[in-house]
Amino acid sequence: MATALDEPTRAAEELFAPLGSTYDRYARLLSFGQDPRWRAFLVSCVPARTGETALDVACGTAAVAIELVRRHGCDVVGVDQSAGMLAEAERRVGRVGFERRIRLREGRAEALPFPDASFDHLTFTYLLRYVDDPRAVLREFVRVVRPGGTIAMLEFAVPPNPVARAAWEAWVGWGLPLAGRAIAPAWARVGSFLGPSVRGFWSARTIDDLIGDWIDAGIDGPRARRLSFGGGLVVWGARGD
Repeated sequence: MATALDEPTRAAEELFAPLGSTYDRYARLLSFGQDPRWRAFLVSCVPARTGETALDVACGTAAVAIELVRRHGCDVVGVDQSAGMLAEAERRVGRVGFERRIRLREGRAEALPFPDASFDHLTFTYLLRYVDDPRAVLREFVRVVRPGGTIAMLEFAVPPNPVARAAWEAWVGWGLPLAGRAIAPAWARVGSFLGPSVRGFWSARTIDDLIGDWIDAGIDGPRARRLSFGGGLVVWGARGD
């Protein structure tokens, strides 16, 4: 039986559903080219190999899934709650000829439709801000990964350096909303939403708090790397025995 969507999940679905066909182009533009670099670093932290299968949660348009196949030669299952994003992901996967390497499925991070220990590795991007209980989601990720497999995430962050923080605040407070309005109404909503969403997430926790949640979920040796003066954050670790 399908469960009702919680409020953050429903809000995320409504926000991003219209963006599929334009998401990659404008995510690159509005992040000054940093988003693809962050995703590439995320993939570099996953030691996948040919013959292994990675699960990419909140896969969006399959950017990370495609990079995983290109870099590591592994197979990937991509999961997203947005049918619109999955439709664009399917088009992208077809354009690069990875239909046999990447399978796409609709689903929610809180209740993944897979048995225990189904995957060798797991990645997720820009997700924890949109769920009610990040700790429960991390435990769910651990459930579907085999012992020793890597779990890795990419998320926006607030730069710690005062100068970088001031530039970040100016961009998310003024520049991003104005740029979004110039693109389309759907991007205007994203432009106005992103800054408060990121700020709110990190006002309730530090990176050390997040690392503690990973350890409590059963992930060994999690490491964190700030990127682009702290505007991006990648965290990765190994699923414990």
